Amino acid sequence: MNQLKRDMHYLQLLSTSFPTIASAATEIINLEAILNLPKGTEHFLADLHGESAAFKHVIKNASGNIRRKVSELFKGDIREAERRELCTLIYYPEEKLELIKAAEEDIEDWYHITIHRLVAVCRDVSSKYTRSKVRKSLPSEFSYIIEELLHERTDDIDKAAYVSGIVDTIISTGRADDFIVSLCNVIQRLAIDQLHILGDIYDRGPGAHIILDTLRQYHSWDIQWGNHDMLWMGAAAGNNACICNVLRLSLRYANLATLEEGYGINLVPLATFAMDTYGDDPCEEFIPKLLTGNELDEKTRRLTAQMHKAISVIQFKKEAQIFHRRPEWKMEDRCLLEHIDYERGVCIIDGKEYEMNSCNFPTIWSGSSTKPNFDLTPEEDQLMEKLHHSFRVCEKLNKHIKMLLSHGCMYSIFNQNLLFHASCPLNEDGSLKQVALYDGKCYSGHELMHNIGMMVRAAFESDTDKEQRLYARDYFLYLWCGKDSPLFDKSKMATFERYFLKDKTTYKEEKGYYFQLRDNEEVCDRILDAFGVKGQNRHIINGHVPVHASKGENPIKANGKLMVIDGGFSEAYHKETGIAGYTLVYHSRGFQLVQHEPFMSAQDAIQRGLDIKSTTQLVELSAHRMRVADTDKGTELRSQIADLRELLYAYRHGILKEKNKL
Repeated sequence: MNQLKRDMHYLQLLSTSFPTIASAATEIINLEAILNLPKGTEHFLADLHGESAAFKHVIKNASGNIRRKVSELFKGDIREAERRELCTLIYYPEEKLELIKAAEEDIEDWYHITIHRLVAVCRDVSSKYTRSKVRKSLPSEFSYIIEELLHERTDDIDKAAYVSGIVDTIISTGRADDFIVSLCNVIQRLAIDQLHILGDIYDRGPGAHIILDTLRQYHSWDIQWGNHDMLWMGAAAGNNACICNVLRLSLRYANLATLEEGYGINLVPLATFAMDTYGDDPCEEFIPKLLTGNELDEKTRRLTAQMHKAISVIQFKKEAQIFHRRPEWKMEDRCLLEHIDYERGVCIIDGKEYEMNSCNFPTIWSGSSTKPNFDLTPEEDQLMEKLHHSFRVCEKLNKHIKMLLSHGCMYSIFNQNLLFHASCPLNEDGSLKQVALYDGKCYSGHELMHNIGMMVRAAFESDTDKEQRLYARDYFLYLWCGKDSPLFDKSKMATFERYFLKDKTTYKEEKGYYFQLRDNEEVCDRILDAFGVKGQNRHIINGHVPVHASKGENPIKANGKLMVIDGGFSEAYHKETGIAGYTLVYHSRGFQLVQHEPFMSAQDAIQRGLDIKSTTQLVELSAHRMRVADTDKGTELRSQIADLRELLYAYRHGILKEKNKL
């Protein structure tokens, strides 16, 4: 009773939604029923790196989940080729329909057979949801019809004619194509309940903007920011060093589609500057790494290399400015332009001399200067002003960054799973490392991730204190390449060394202790405890580091406590890993890790029925089929039920009066 009195204000608010005993009791019944439904399917992806075609295909096929359901439903009833064709239709309904109509002699018969099969698949994928949730997923123009077909069975003699009549009418009214497309989209929608992206939408591939446009329409997703996402967020926030890095990486892979076509960033000023400044420089170290299908003629290749060098030199200068401005980061040793003996062509690192590949830096020896100048030249400064303006005023880029902010954070906890992109900084003994942030305040583990997330958001908020906002803007660079950054966690980023030094021993980047200790179950438990993740079947799920499957590396670590699912979508990683990465599916039966071979093309999928070849590995099977009651949603629903029962008590004992009673 005392608790009831304390909750009276809340109960009065709750009574506005449930004004009678009947309405409150009905809601309790509904929520209790939902608790007993199977757990919805979660889909985990990581490191998409702009590979929009592969991403869209994996989303459409739910990492093979739809193919598995089609196989289970129709194995022994229809041929494998027909099952493959049905799957392709579900993935690409508009495109596949065009091909089928051009080849099919009896299209009406095909419509009849296909609609019945699609309804069966849709019925299967919708079975774990309430009718209400399914209804909300249906397109308005076919909502009633689909709902009727889903809940009427043709094996009921009395209903067979009714169902057949609906299908006949759909076909006779010329709506079969639209109906099939809608039904296929509903299947795709219901196959995955929640999509988790563990970072790195950007970099390397040509379609990061396409991925984000796709996600804008997606029903339910979240993201744990990756290092490449952070780089683009920093660029959008106005960090010039991040802008340079974004441009450099795009030029390194001759991938300008996202910049130019996606966001309309004008690169003509950079091209003009590069030709004027480096016209006589072969720029051999800066020849772009070309991926399949991205062929360049000699003239374009040379210009790209010149632009690549031009922006790299500016990057090293801009980074040095920030490193000098933030001595507490202890990164001034990375100002390597200042460590070069330009007359002798050597770079001095830790007292040791290293021969340089080339030593042509016209913007450091500009004008009549007799000593190197590491400030931007007037021409470089003017160029950066133009590039800065392009990034800051790009409406589409800013919309996409707002999406990352609204759907994302440094980490997330879902259903006893701790999700973050790369690392949780550790000491050598496996304890959580204290890392300094703004004003020298130190944090570790959960507090570190939370406060970094707050700082990232502060860079975009107009009411943030000016000094703090400037620090937050600078900090994007530290998150990209700082030793104790949870998104990097290496001794250094050897960009300069890879471009300019002949000795390959200087390229080595020592990984932080997290990567050395993450196979230790005790260490993983310590991290999970620090983040408040409880339960027997708790896990850490990461991306970031490609799994070298060809060398026998296992993505399952720490006795099943940690799973690494670097998507490996980027072609740049395929030779290194031997595969096209992993995705993870978590459904009511447990975890399935799906290993993918490289995706060929959507055209191959449509015309030849070629799906991504995938191998499924059962990671962890549940002893019982998990229900909503076993999830975070279940905890939330039980809390709502408890509140509603308290409201019922208040009604029945006259503490609150029912409303709207006749």
